[in-house]
Amino acid sequence: MDETKDDLASLHIDRDRQVRSPWRRPLIFLVPGALFIAALYGLRARAALSGLEVETARASVLRPQESAAGAPLLTSSGYVVARRKAVVSAKIQGRLAELKVEEGSRVREGQLLARLESADYEAQVSRAAAQVERAQADLAENERQLRQAEGLTRENIMARDQMEAVASRVRIAQAGLSQARADLAFAHAARRDTRILAPFTGTVVKKMAEVGESVAPIPPGVNLSTSSGAIVALADLDTLEVEADVAESNVARLGPEQPAEVAVEAFPGRRYRAVLRQVIPTADRTKATVQVKVTILDKDQDLKPEMSAKVTFLERAQPRAPGAAAEAPVIVVPAEAVTSRDGRSVVFEVVDGKARQRAIATGPTRQGQVVVTQGLTGTETLVLRPPDGLRDGRAVKVKG
Repeated sequence: MDETKDDLASLHIDRDRQVRSPWRRPLIFLVPGALFIAALYGLRARAALSGLEVETARASVLRPQESAAGAPLLTSSGYVVARRKAVVSAKIQGRLAELKVEEGSRVREGQLLARLESADYEAQVSRAAAQVERAQADLAENERQLRQAEGLTRENIMARDQMEAVASRVRIAQAGLSQARADLAFAHAARRDTRILAPFTGTVVKKMAEVGESVAPIPPGVNLSTSSGAIVALADLDTLEVEADVAESNVARLGPEQPAEVAVEAFPGRRYRAVLRQVIPTADRTKATVQVKVTILDKDQDLKPEMSAKVTFLERAQPRAPGAAAEAPVIVVPAEAVTSRDGRSVVFEVVDGKARQRAIATGPTRQGQVVVTQGLTGTETLVLRPPDGLRDGRAVKVKG
């Protein structure tokens, strides 16, 4: 019996040994390695296609009179403000029933901004109109009686004193009608005052009330942030300028129409041409400064009221001598756009989503702007602060 079992055992087929291959063990190590290499190349390709996020600025061309402005005289700090601004409130006290604007809404002069509850004022108009009708009826009756009294007096039937009394009642009725009409006009004016209209064309910079809140007239000269009872703050963004404080010792260095440049902290790579508009004729004794107002000549939609700003006043351009040749336009770029590659000054232009390296020749630097004498036309969009790893042809994405 035992011999039979041994014979049967010798006939057993080892399936594991039958399917085992000499290539099985190397494949176990090769497949994960190939997958790792493919994933690595995929990540690199994805990084290349996604693009490097960069900030940009445009090169610009300055006309001779712009580039001829002299060296900086002094720098002062201040804020961007709107020359024309107003805190809009109602002329009468009431509850806000409708508000038709939001922050940023552009409105025209005379446009409806908000409306107060007007049921009480409608009732006053109706009452005043009824009083006018009654006064007209009283006057008509007294005039009829006067005509009758005059006829009786001519026939010596009524005494003249009685006729004069009737005439007095007519004059009283006429005065009553005039007063009733004035009351009606006043009621109409009060009802009109429930409609709050834009005093000028501008932009709503702050909403200060909501539907259902009580509003009231506010005195002039209030602060935009503490004007209780106001509805909206309105500003004409076309009149943006900079209010800056200049030390008393430096005010004498400034003159009418003094050229200047304005830089705002929000956009450090930009410079706005400006000119001195006004020197306020009083000083601040606590700070020993004088406030000046500077008009921005090339403002854009990115400037906002209350932005921090720095004003650099420049020396006046020297007049060109008679017969002297006209100066050529000057190309300038932000200093932050210029970098060095292989010992050369270069910039990176953004073209069709890729960075293209451009070799340039540079001139003097003034107020954060580098004069480019060769290599640019003045219309390029350039990368600001190019990273060390940025190379020609690298995909880039402009930051929103």
